[in-house]
Amino acid sequence: MLPQAFKAAAVQFEPTMFDKERNVTRLLAMVEEAAKAGAALVVTPEMGITGYCWYDRDEVAPFVEPVPGPTTDRFAALAGRVGCHVVIGMPEVDPATGLYYNSAVLIGPEGVVGVHRKTHPYISEPKWAASGDLGHAVFDTPIGRIAMLICMDIHFIETARLAALGGADVICHISNWLAERTPAPYWISRAMENGCYLIESNRWGLERTVQFSGGSCIIDPDGSIAAVVDSGDGICYGTVDPARARRREVLGESVFAQRRPELYMNLLTNTFLWNPADFFTLYGHDPLPAGRRSVVSVAQFTSSADVDANLLRIEQLAAEAQARDGAELVVFPELAICGLQDPRRQAQSADGPAIGRLVRFAMARGLYLVVGFAERDGDAFHNAAVLVGPEGLIGVYRKTHLATADRVWAVAGSAWKIFDTRIGRIGVLIGHDASFPEAGRSLALLGCDLIACPAAQRACFTGAHAGTAVRQNYPIPTGADPMHWHLYRARGGENNAYFAFANAVDPATGAGGASGIFGPDTFSFPRTEKLVWADEGIASLTIDTTAIAGSPYPTNVVRRKDIVLMRLPHHYKALIAGALGSIPGETAGRPATEAATFA
Repeated sequence: MLPQAFKAAAVQFEPTMFDKERNVTRLLAMVEEAAKAGAALVVTPEMGITGYCWYDRDEVAPFVEPVPGPTTDRFAALAGRVGCHVVIGMPEVDPATGLYYNSAVLIGPEGVVGVHRKTHPYISEPKWAASGDLGHAVFDTPIGRIAMLICMDIHFIETARLAALGGADVICHISNWLAERTPAPYWISRAMENGCYLIESNRWGLERTVQFSGGSCIIDPDGSIAAVVDSGDGICYGTVDPARARRREVLGESVFAQRRPELYMNLLTNTFLWNPADFFTLYGHDPLPAGRRSVVSVAQFTSSADVDANLLRIEQLAAEAQARDGAELVVFPELAICGLQDPRRQAQSADGPAIGRLVRFAMARGLYLVVGFAERDGDAFHNAAVLVGPEGLIGVYRKTHLATADRVWAVAGSAWKIFDTRIGRIGVLIGHDASFPEAGRSLALLGCDLIACPAAQRACFTGAHAGTAVRQNYPIPTGADPMHWHLYRARGGENNAYFAFANAVDPATGAGGASGIFGPDTFSFPRTEKLVWADEGIASLTIDTTAIAGSPYPTNVVRRKDIVLMRLPHHYKALIAGALGSIPGETAGRPATEAATFA
């Protein structure tokens, strides 16, 4: 039977190093307070019973415990008495090996339910903790399906996706998050892209010169913040409804039914373990383009059903970006050539006159363009994007993840496409594709410097921040920000690639703009990005893939891809479950009327 909605609580707390008893006593009191307020699930911070900034194994050794152990027994006794589930963060010792882990423990009224050992350690943990070896389990409890992640884990799209694919109604993310205003954009993105709740319990305060960010919160499946504690010890409350989570809706779409596991096979590879300058050149194959600085623009405008008028506007905006900003590549919205209303009616072939006009314009200007269009290929239609440049027609990408509106008229593409240009290695996604974190990751693993994303996204993928009282050193922002969270900013940072998001602005369809070019490092402040708001316009940014002169190794995060390198693919097998049973381009990607023929 489907569990009922329940009240959940996120506890924010500042532990004191070397005073474990004080920390445990205080957390027991806060958990009891939350339970008496009606919370059926109470989540406490990472390493909350001990503090976090340990130098090495010797220093933390007096405070590690097995699970079950004395501290988990105390929380289990409380959980049994007040009738709740609780998540605690602690340094765990495995009695069989003597290894230490940064662990989260789920405890219910009957005792320990399960353990998550942090799989993707942050900079400090390798001094004392081993990487977690228990995977990313989901625990089925009387109140719902619960998963746990710890701090750095959530930087990686794979971890939360594994939890959601395992059926999690709620991800309990315990952290010692720092160097960023919170609730952090990654927290919001992981909840929203997986259509599940996220309970974020972060510590706050100063420990060994490290300023922690607070911002503990409850995040709903649409990415909205239901409740938050900005700074100080405190508790916030929200409602978790398992029925809502199990719909797995993202921007109004049933994303888990639309996944394409057969396209995600390279998620199980680790292509950045080796110097990418050597790896991609191996056997004389696919060397990366030389690093350079280039100006890339996104152009946001309202297209119509008049193909010639759309082409003229594309040419005008491209010329403006080139003349004003020195643009070398301009990305335009989804279906920009054909309009959004009835794209099949204005569909063009890749070798037809409309694309030919773009080719001539690009060659005459010495300019690269990525432009969305409805492609006619015999009797089939595709939601596609064309890349043209000084060399002529470079290639066409067909949208692989079709939204509901696409399925009425389009057949899905069946392959990623990457294009090497003088600007760098370019990958293309179209609109709804980028709702799937697997898509951007797949392109990053292929070595893309830039992901161009023509889009016509209609729902909310941004969020504001009112500002925080937590003090951070310059240039970490603390003030109010109307664009604190942007889903497609996360797509750039999590893949260490520039992300050029060109969204349509169209009141008739609800496409709302908010285009931008986002940098490859989310934690680089001030942010490396340029935005266009709700009106027609252009944003331009200089992208940089250069290395320090004389270095045989990449010294630029785009080519080095630090986050991509730190992935642990041996945990990720469930991401491709079902791939062998899929038929690329067949039923899953066909229009609804045609799919019925195969049923």
